[in-house]
Amino acid sequence: MEIAQEVKTRVYKFGNKVADGDSTMRNLLGGKGANLAEMSKIGIPVPPGFTITTEVCTEYNELGREAVVQMIKGDVEAAIENIEQIMNAKFGDKDNPLLISVRSGARVSMPGMMDTVLNLGLNDDVVLGLAEKTKNERFAWDSYRRFIQMYGGVVLGMKPESKEDIDPFEEIMEHLKEKRDIELDTEFSIQDLKDLVYDFKDAVKKRTGHDFPTDPWDQLWGAVMAVFNSWNGDRAVYYRNMNGYPADWGTAVNVQAMVYGNMGDNSGTGVCFTRDAGTGENMFNGEYLINAQGEDVVAGVRTPQQITKIGSKRWAELAKIEEDERAEKYPSLEELMPAIFNELNEYQDKLEKHYRDMQDMEFTIQEGKLWILQTRNGKRTGAAMVKIAKDLLDEGLISEEEAVMSIEPNKLDELLHPVFDPKALKSSNVIAQGLPASPGAATGKIVFFADEADKYKSSILVRIETSPEDLEGMNIAKGILTARGGMTSHAAVVARGMGKCCVSGAGALKIDYKKRTLVVDGKEFHEGDWLSLNGSTGNIIEGKVATVEPDLSGEFAEIMKLADKFSSMQVRTNADSPKDAKVARSFGAQGIGLTRTEHMFFEVDRIKAMREMILADTVKGRKEALKELLPMQREDFEGIFEAMQGLPVTVRLLDPPLHEFVPHQLATQKDLAEEMHITLEAVKSKVSELEEFNPMLGHRGCRLGITYPEITEMQTRAILEAALNLKERGIETIPEIMIPLIGTVAEFENQEAVIRATANEVFEERGATVKYLVGTMIEIPRAALLADKIAEKADFFSFGTNDLTQMTFGYSRDDAGKFLPIYLKRGILKVDPFEVLDRDGVGQLVQLGTQRGRSTKENLKVGICGEHGGEPSSVEFCYETGMNYVSCSPYRVPIARLAAAQAAIKSNK
Repeated sequence: MEIAQEVKTRVYKFGNKVADGDSTMRNLLGGKGANLAEMSKIGIPVPPGFTITTEVCTEYNELGREAVVQMIKGDVEAAIENIEQIMNAKFGDKDNPLLISVRSGARVSMPGMMDTVLNLGLNDDVVLGLAEKTKNERFAWDSYRRFIQMYGGVVLGMKPESKEDIDPFEEIMEHLKEKRDIELDTEFSIQDLKDLVYDFKDAVKKRTGHDFPTDPWDQLWGAVMAVFNSWNGDRAVYYRNMNGYPADWGTAVNVQAMVYGNMGDNSGTGVCFTRDAGTGENMFNGEYLINAQGEDVVAGVRTPQQITKIGSKRWAELAKIEEDERAEKYPSLEELMPAIFNELNEYQDKLEKHYRDMQDMEFTIQEGKLWILQTRNGKRTGAAMVKIAKDLLDEGLISEEEAVMSIEPNKLDELLHPVFDPKALKSSNVIAQGLPASPGAATGKIVFFADEADKYKSSILVRIETSPEDLEGMNIAKGILTARGGMTSHAAVVARGMGKCCVSGAGALKIDYKKRTLVVDGKEFHEGDWLSLNGSTGNIIEGKVATVEPDLSGEFAEIMKLADKFSSMQVRTNADSPKDAKVARSFGAQGIGLTRTEHMFFEVDRIKAMREMILADTVKGRKEALKELLPMQREDFEGIFEAMQGLPVTVRLLDPPLHEFVPHQLATQKDLAEEMHITLEAVKSKVSELEEFNPMLGHRGCRLGITYPEITEMQTRAILEAALNLKERGIETIPEIMIPLIGTVAEFENQEAVIRATANEVFEERGATVKYLVGTMIEIPRAALLADKIAEKADFFSFGTNDLTQMTFGYSRDDAGKFLPIYLKRGILKVDPFEVLDRDGVGQLVQLGTQRGRSTKENLKVGICGEHGGEPSSVEFCYETGMNYVSCSPYRVPIARLAAAQAAIKSNK
């Protein structure tokens, strides 16, 4: 008996207040397609269209173009007919033409990362019919030249041939502007636009060897496949990798009827936000252009105007434009088209309440009629994210759990780093003013090309305008500065998403890419000169400006308090100094999970004693040298214990190989020989003796303490004497002594015996005691396998996932940079295992070690202290594993706290 196979729907229609899909289907329809369907259903005026699913993108990558076209051809033709009926126009018809747009739509917002084609369906016959139908010949030819330019770039590969070159179509237009002595695209005559169309087509033929396609269906299939191809384009792949989005998600394709903002002075286009994406302020805002298409707003070719009157006044203040001039030359949409503004304001309010989040909307006004083209949860800065979450909670739109879940943990990082010192700003030289597109403070050396952003340790990327191809350089640069574009330009939106400082629309800048110069008010700046950007004010400052620690907002503290309400797993910090401990505690750290004692030995006054200990030939000689180090170590621990009073502090005994402490340069070896009154040959001999082929697997960790127990004795004494000294002052300490790098039970037993014996000596000498624990760092696979045996002796486990990852993969962190980028690019690894915990391999060892340890000791305290302790998905894994705590660097503590809360909320759901 033949079993009927389920028929898969690959094309979903929407429009005219009905839709096949809804907002819950974003994985299948992409974010844009799901929201278009949802808006149709709730009565928002959306141009009709259809969505080709993300699954078809995956099928395209597997099966190729021909197979996919055959698979969806009938459904696409039916969907086009549906648009034709709603719009009362015909695709490809020269008398009553329907034109369409083709846009990408991944399940997550990826602004500018993939491709779009507008005005599709035009050819030499249709353009004449469009001109006749609209009684607007200028509009028709302007749309045609835009279509050829966009299709040529996206589908036919007509990109600049080198970074110094401009877009080949832009070059043609610039020549015509010079010839006609005009500046703006809107100044082209109808004949100019006709000339551009034919010049553009000649350029296509010259570059590609083929005529520009005239059949609308050929154009449509070319555009659909180009969108699918753009999912694996360089900028999309980089953006996915940067944000950890899987390659197998794919993108949907959204095809819609075109609506036009370039049909005259009663038409326009814009982008708006229901709240301020930079600050989180509850203020409707955005930008628009009259007689323009949507790409004009975000591309930065023309400086857009503000939507609201209050926004327009704020913009004028920044741009130093008087109110009379502003009202005449740059009126807000609210002033220019009050009825349209009121309708738009009504929709933005309805959409924010419907989605219960800040919305980023695109709209077009066609001859006095408003269309909403898109809505999505808006990209925002870390500061805005915290404020919006707290405000939506206070307004009753979201629950406490939703407020915590609405914040991306990594974006908190933006709030925790330095800002410009107000004192330094007073004496700084502000050379120009732009728009405060993305808050923050950035200082760096000027670079003009994105692929050179890594030329300096700190760089400022200076561009006339950015494009999606600049993504990697934007990510590397400390800040982004553009001469064109507004608050919704590509540079602004992408920078906010990255948490990167950005100043846009600084019209006073004169940038020459070929000379690599920036001229401001007659003063010339060159590549490599220092600039500073204040993304909160739009100020562009000459030279370097000092920074200070940030002053965190009240909303931040409230969100953190709310996160702790849901979290059951503690967050500690990795701190090697009292300063780091205090910073971490101010961020809410609940103890220290890792204090690395070796960092304390490298200071100038200590390295000499350390080297004397290493060079000593006898136990007595080593103990003499260690006696010098004892008071220094004790002082260090007192400072750290005091900063963390009342909270546990885990101190790892000496871990790195001794060769790291000895001098390797001849001059330093000579100095050491003279100081110790020994021969140079003796120093060289010891250095040579300590050299190892693979120090990572060599004489380090507990192996040092076993070979030289006097090191363990000194460190134990320093830890416990420090604790006793504080106890005398009434300060509570909770020391935890951690033995590193064990692989056998006997290694632990050996070192534990030394620690316990030394502790007893100290307590007897002082006539006082403190409670302390002795545990171990699980960082060797064998230790995870023998965890049940080790737990019979150990008071706690701390997983050192840095070394555990190295040893499980067999990758050296010092050398992995030579091949890991290739692995990531080719999909051999999805993520860097040193950044995100490898659940399948390393994670299994962590789970196994935890389970086996607790099978012996039910209440065994377990934590993690590798770099993964501050990475959100790794924190979630630690919660699922049942750990008591994670430990991370001080500035990652709030991120880990939020990630721990989100893991608990997900688990409860």
